[in-house]
Amino acid sequence: MACLMNHDCLGFGVVQVMFFICMSMRVFLLLPLVSQAADPDQVQDFCVAVLDTSTLGNPIINSGAFPCKPTSEVNSEDFFFDGFRTNRKKGENNTTSNEVLFGSRLTQGNVLTFPGLNTLGIAMNQVQISPGGLNPPHLHPRASECGVVITGKVLVGFVTSAGNVYYSKNLTKGQMFVIPRGLVHFQMNVGRKNALIYTAFNSQLPGAVVLPLTLFASNPLIPEEVLTKAFQVDPHILHGIRAKFGA
Repeated sequence: MACLMNHDCLGFGVVQVMFFICMSMRVFLLLPLVSQAADPDQVQDFCVAVLDTSTLGNPIINSGAFPCKPTSEVNSEDFFFDGFRTNRKKGENNTTSNEVLFGSRLTQGNVLTFPGLNTLGIAMNQVQISPGGLNPPHLHPRASECGVVITGKVLVGFVTSAGNVYYSKNLTKGQMFVIPRGLVHFQMNVGRKNALIYTAFNSQLPGAVVLPLTLFASNPLIPEEVLTKAFQVDPHILHGIRAKFGA
């Protein structure tokens, strides 16, 4: 009671409260800086993408989102996706086959194949790799990636931008991995059976830069003198590599 009536005690309490408020405000102001996602935040429950010739010709508009289908036209099917079914046919528009070159097949579950993902900031891929096959070195410019091995034994590796440090591990059923945004990475089947991986991204359209195709099969082709200088090889070696990619 004596302290409650003492002006010095009251002054000390006020100082403590003011200090706490100031520190809280500093933390509050920093929160937007550390909570930003790869895609813009949604401002409504959902926005099923309109994918037609006008929007696909300019795929990322309105701050990273496609126009919304009118709510009156939205139905249950807009929120479900069966593109990962193992009995799907080859050549579907969400499947990228590298079976001949690399022994792998990638099925994409992004906003272009699953319009219900629009504005939600997430996507998934299914990766199937034959024994000895490879999901070749690539990077995702707009998203970090995490994945889980469903079946098989897979070597997963990535290289940092600082010092070109290489991190890798052999993973089996049930083990997860994470790839930081924009870093070159790969998955290789080092087992005797087919491998199946599911990967997830914090972007509705993470993008993919597949290095072998980007460098040796671009359209139009990167000038020969650039690649021979970069890789320190003779032109005939470059021609041989390009021929494998049909370039």
